Amino acid sequence: MPQLDPAFAALSDPTRRAILARLAEGEATVQELARPFAISQPAVSRHLKVLEEAGLIETRIEGTSRPRRLKPERVEELWDWLGRFRAIWEERYRRLDVLLEEMGREDSAEK
Repeated sequence: MPQLDPAFAALSDPTRRAILARLAEGEATVQELARPFAISQPAVSRHLKVLEEAGLIETRIEGTSRPRRLKPERVEELWDWLGRFRAIWEERYRRLDVLLEEMGREDSAEK
């Protein structure tokens, strides 16, 4: 579980989440990632460093360019961990739906 802590800490920032969402569409350079934000390129670079240290992205060296890309296997680890809780809540909601349906039938029968 502790290995997930840096990833969740990195995802706590909305700018980093937006950067990850952009990288889910394909790799991009710092300049491309900085365009939609009202922050400096160095600030974007700092966000990228946090994401990279958390293992969520990686840098590919291509000449003088350093495009970043998502590390899908790391994101999948997070998704798998969260999926366990999703399954628990879906089962609870399913049972609640059954209970509410039973209560509705009882109310209809009493009238």
